[in-house]
Amino acid sequence: MIKPRPLSGFPEYLPAQQLTFNRVLSVIRSTYEAHGFTPIETPSAELKDVLTAKGGDDAEIYALTRLNGAPDERETDLALHFDLSVPLARYVAQREGELTFPFLRSQVQKVWRGERPQAGRFREFYQADIDVIGRGSLSLLYDAVLPAVVNDALTRLDIGPFCIRINNRQLLQGYFEGLGLAPEAVPQALRILDRLEKVGLDRVREGLTTEFRLDPAALAPFFDLATGRPDPHALLTELEGWAFGVTFERGVSELKAVLSGLRDQGVPTPNFRMDLSVARGLGYYTGTVYETTLPDFPQLGSICSGGRYENLVGNFHRGAFPGAGMSIGVSRFVPALLEAGVLGVGASTTAQVLVTSLQAEHRGEALRLGAELRAQDVRAEVYLEPHRLGQQLRYADRKGFRLAVMVGEEELQAGRVRVKDLRSGEETLLERTQWSQEVRQRLCPPDAIRSRAGPR
Repeated sequence: MIKPRPLSGFPEYLPAQQLTFNRVLSVIRSTYEAHGFTPIETPSAELKDVLTAKGGDDAEIYALTRLNGAPDERETDLALHFDLSVPLARYVAQREGELTFPFLRSQVQKVWRGERPQAGRFREFYQADIDVIGRGSLSLLYDAVLPAVVNDALTRLDIGPFCIRINNRQLLQGYFEGLGLAPEAVPQALRILDRLEKVGLDRVREGLTTEFRLDPAALAPFFDLATGRPDPHALLTELEGWAFGVTFERGVSELKAVLSGLRDQGVPTPNFRMDLSVARGLGYYTGTVYETTLPDFPQLGSICSGGRYENLVGNFHRGAFPGAGMSIGVSRFVPALLEAGVLGVGASTTAQVLVTSLQAEHRGEALRLGAELRAQDVRAEVYLEPHRLGQQLRYADRKGFRLAVMVGEEELQAGRVRVKDLRSGEETLLERTQWSQEVRQRLCPPDAIRSRAGPR
């Protein structure tokens, strides 16, 4: 007999926790769709050369093999996708003639990454992505739309305070080139800067001065702004006075437009800010970049990130398909917020009503009652094990049902159904002809039904 044991980095939840996780995914999906983002799904596996096209870390990619194939057949040219950006780029390149641009896409799927499991990081996890892809060009204002969508999703999840931190890679590119770095050296400088929150100012300053021989005094004004919390207007005004060339000026101008776009959409000021320390070390970002943090859970780091890119699709197509995207790392924050009680855990069943069966000869009637409830859009489970009523009610209480339905010989003879409210303990006898409609109204009052249906 094989001993069951957990697989490190591959999370699984108890039923009540899984239902909460599913509700989080549902809120995110519905928010994305409310903003016009169309859901797609791509295969879990891609060709290896597709996954490595943008320079991904081969050591983190899980390749697929056939356990029982012939020796020369065991290795395949397939691997599990480690993010959803590369599959999106391949999807757009293959289907660009069938898509309408700008292409607003959402994608909520599992991804797999061979990294060391630690707090908030897994080998198998969910990402919830939104991207806008243009053909030839893409309005800068989409860079403001994406964080507004994320703001709506996180607000609806009611997970407490959050902050979407925004910067611009052209600003950083122009700044480091203005300090004397060659363009090809800037990506490494950005990777060092991107670790500011993790390793602290002293380590980042030491890395930049040691590797690139930069003058600490020349870096001081930038780090003062990057580690402080100045008002965005004052910060932009300060940067507009710096002379670091055309690229830097373009980055400042784009930041100004994005922040203005967020205000135009009514995103509350506490939920976003300009942050010069956000660099996003990935090389394909070319403009706006985002990181999102939860102030009450700093150990989680960023739970949502992304940015603008000009040439992600270029690995698969000669055309110009600029885009911008953000990804919510659902598996990153849900376990921590479940443990902290920020995300509540409720019932461990999707059903609202448990139909009990008291005698074997009445189980057919119990099945009919369950079917009648479901015909009224009431979620119902029928208990079919030969257990006493008390045991069935304890089962109902433990799983979190709202109501229990009981029909014995006495109720059958009277043409009635007994309904017990498992919260108050109150029991009611309902006429058999109208009972399911009355149960539906009790679970969802008429006002709530009309509200959900909308005006007529």
